[in-house]
Amino acid sequence: MAVYHFSWDLSWFALVDWPVDRGFGWRLFAAAIATSFLALVGVSLVLAHEAGIRWRPALRRIARVALAAGAISLVTWLALGDQFVRFGILHAIALGSLIALPFVAAPPAVTALAGLIVLALPLGLRVSFPGDAWFGWTGLVATPPLSVDFVPVFPWLGVILLAVAATRVFRDGPAWRSLAAWRARGRIAGLAALAGRHSLLVYLLHQPILFGSVWAVVALGLAPDRTEQTFVETCAMSCSVAAEPGICERACQCTLDALKADGTWTRLLDAPDDPALNARLSDAYGLCRTEIGPARE
Repeated sequence: MAVYHFSWDLSWFALVDWPVDRGFGWRLFAAAIATSFLALVGVSLVLAHEAGIRWRPALRRIARVALAAGAISLVTWLALGDQFVRFGILHAIALGSLIALPFVAAPPAVTALAGLIVLALPLGLRVSFPGDAWFGWTGLVATPPLSVDFVPVFPWLGVILLAVAATRVFRDGPAWRSLAAWRARGRIAGLAALAGRHSLLVYLLHQPILFGSVWAVVALGLAPDRTEQTFVETCAMSCSVAAEPGICERACQCTLDALKADGTWTRLLDAPDDPALNARLSDAYGLCRTEIGPARE
């Protein structure tokens, strides 16, 4: 989780060109992290309530996670605007724990069937209606909301339910007994166990520390300036629709050189929305494209 978030921070500040928010491998990595979180929620529910559901401590814990989820939404709204966390992993844990709690006492087959239904439902049911943004938390809307962290009830509640069912089935097996016999020994294992006992605190603190550290490096001017490289890469990506990649890279580098030569580049960085400066950028790009090569046939 920390590796993923640190990578996202580096990408957000354009210190790396990793496609953290859209690359298939990165999205698979994020899904694996979320799956592990929610599977452990299911395991924990069985361990905490297999002798009978203890509603008071359960509701107290769920309320604590829900409060933390609300804080995450507020902070990310203030920091990121419309991309804030509407329904992220903590929201999914809080609501998923509440819904899954009665299934701890249900037959494992019933719980597993419910989990499979929850996983499959979004594949066949998508709704769209005016003002459906409020319904996004379900995961059943045709157009998911824009968010840096989105873990809707469907299908992710299914992971919790399947973990509850699996834990009930394998609770007394030899593999489980071997895991139960393990004890944290040594400094590294001890730190891992400590972090596990305070996982909510670790979750709440790690990203502000990582994000703040990267921001400080950038603000102090200690990070390499990738503005020009990012411009060329973005320009070449747009250009590649109509021209060969090699032509695009040369045309975009030519455009950058022309803008720097007449001082437009510096002014454009200070006022990126200035119509006159953007017109000059378009003129320079058009001239470079004409000089360097034709459009793709």
